[in-house]
Amino acid sequence: MTNSIPPHDDEGMNRRAFLTGLAASAAAQRTSKPMNIVLILADDLGWTDLGCYGADLHETPNLDRLAKEGVRFTDAHSASPVCSPTRAAIMTGKHPARLKITIWREGSLRTGANARLVQAESKPNLAHEETTIAEVLQSRGYMTGIVGKWHLGDGDFYPETQGFDINIGGTHWGAPETYFYPYRGEKAFREFRYMPGLFGGKKGEYLTDRLTDEALRVIDLAGNQPFFLYLAHHSPHTPIEAKPELIDHYKKKLKPGMNHQNATYAAMVHSLDESVGRVLKHLELRGHASNTAVIFMSDNGGFIGRAQNQVVTNNAPLRSGKGSVYEGGVRVPLIIRAPGAARGKECNVPVIASDLFATIQELAGATGPSHDGLSLTPLLKNPQGKLSRSEMFFHYPHYYATTTPVSAIRDGDWKLVHYYEDDKVELYNLASDFGEKTDLSKVETARRDRMLTRLNEWLREAGANFPRKP
Repeated sequence: MTNSIPPHDDEGMNRRAFLTGLAASAAAQRTSKPMNIVLILADDLGWTDLGCYGADLHETPNLDRLAKEGVRFTDAHSASPVCSPTRAAIMTGKHPARLKITIWREGSLRTGANARLVQAESKPNLAHEETTIAEVLQSRGYMTGIVGKWHLGDGDFYPETQGFDINIGGTHWGAPETYFYPYRGEKAFREFRYMPGLFGGKKGEYLTDRLTDEALRVIDLAGNQPFFLYLAHHSPHTPIEAKPELIDHYKKKLKPGMNHQNATYAAMVHSLDESVGRVLKHLELRGHASNTAVIFMSDNGGFIGRAQNQVVTNNAPLRSGKGSVYEGGVRVPLIIRAPGAARGKECNVPVIASDLFATIQELAGATGPSHDGLSLTPLLKNPQGKLSRSEMFFHYPHYYATTTPVSAIRDGDWKLVHYYEDDKVELYNLASDFGEKTDLSKVETARRDRMLTRLNEWLREAGANFPRKP
């Protein structure tokens, strides 16, 4: 039996009435225990940073195991090349351009007045009028908890106001001051930062481990209640810090010619993988594994800048990295293990982070709005299947070390990139040019013009904000 939920009205439907209807429908029609949902989101983890995605230095046995027990997506994308917009898209199922959240929160508070263009306006907070996946699940009787990074608003917009029963560590900041207890100070970011709710630690305690401890407690707190755990790790975002013994381990593994050369970053990925392993083991010990969907993803591509005078990661064979709409900035690892899903299969269908809202909603037995995303559950059952769309859109009307303001459209194997400073257009065929090295915009002129027109049509329909001349 399915739930009868009214369609969502983006023009101002009463949010409280929608959630009340969800709750009533769930109470009346639930016939079996709903599936638990665990969403683990890495921060700035590149597409090739896992063993099962081709990493040469990094060791990720637990994530490799998850891939063998679920579906590994090879053509998954973040909704944005930076963090907050993707996180907003995951929470709501809406594209960042539609939400008008197109840069991280701190960036939204800057003007960029010294650049050739004034960056587009971006909201610093996820509006309460938006319905989050946590609110959908909470209304269906789930215990909802976030552990780790929020980065979608100040105190008035913290997770507790957006459908989460439990919030451990989620603030308006995008990164911790340090990965070592007591996780506070003001050296790295020139302001005092701290991690609320993580008291009672000991010297040497590592943030990735501690967040995992808290995540396991959230699972136990649920008891017999279905739960939605959003474990939003800060790792491997800067500051690049790791356990000394792991750094030594990876320094000994380094060889000339390796794609990855940062031992400290490798050690951070190692701890991230250990966290996933601990969560999987805890689900098994508590008898939840057979009724829990586990989703692992990164919020954007790997950071290719420098930290401690060393390049952080390398996204080769993909072009560029975080901040860019080239594949290195938006193609990310995505692994989903769920009851009834295929095991050890690879899916090459292009998907995007905003699809997770509809996916989680369907896994939980709910029906309702999917907005800009599509449910991936058909692909979990048949990884060789297709989705009812060919297009994906990216909109980053801001500056970053890897880009000037830009938008892009993906249509099948073709990808068009449009830069706003000089109105430059580039066109790539990803099937034959995975690294986006050969611009075909002067050859495939009809396709270029058609895709550019479609990109601009979609941006106008979404109500996107654009950069402007000073």
